[in-house]
Amino acid sequence: MIEKLNKDGTEYHEKSMEPFNHAGWTNRLWQGDGYRRAHIDTVDARSTKGLWMMHCCIQPNLDNNAPIFGLDVIAGENKVTGFFHDYSPVSSHDHDLSKEFANMVADLDWSKKRELPDWAKAIFSDDMIAAGNVRAGTQDLTQIVEISKSSVDYYLMRVADFNETMEIEQGKIAHNRYAHYQKQNPHTPRTMKSLGLSENDVDTFISECLFPEI
Repeated sequence: MIEKLNKDGTEYHEKSMEPFNHAGWTNRLWQGDGYRRAHIDTVDARSTKGLWMMHCCIQPNLDNNAPIFGLDVIAGENKVTGFFHDYSPVSSHDHDLSKEFANMVADLDWSKKRELPDWAKAIFSDDMIAAGNVRAGTQDLTQIVEISKSSVDYYLMRVADFNETMEIEQGKIAHNRYAHYQKQNPHTPRTMKSLGLSENDVDTFISECLFPEI
């Protein structure tokens, strides 16, 4: 995914992110023709906790009514304990990109799906992938890896097509709503703290850097 964003966009730095880049914790940011902020956050605690986590969020320009790209992975030594992926609506569930995402995931299935909490239902699409207990060497794992690759390729290829399709103020409201509900997720701080990150760092990071409001 880093390779794809390096090719498609331009990497930049946010000063507020500087304290959260150190051994085992990496945050990188890009901007592109159709998106104002693409963020990849990885925490590598394989040597200490036997866990690895990745978060990727690509937010379109404020005048762009494309959905928000989201992908989260939490993995242990032999299985992915959580995999979450969505094109989350900004304007309409009937957006062209949303329809294509629905087509991409229509035939996929997993041995264990997760029921979404209310905060997630408020912002995610009905086609969101929420899978757990995906073991190494299985067809389930192959499916989620392949859909990750194809969906980010499609998103980056199409997102700029929807510039100037939304009033900027409406875009701000929609993006802030997404950030607000994402911050209600209790699993994000719990998981990050379990990986050995300090409580103060995690709370500040989630509030100000992971899902900053405009």
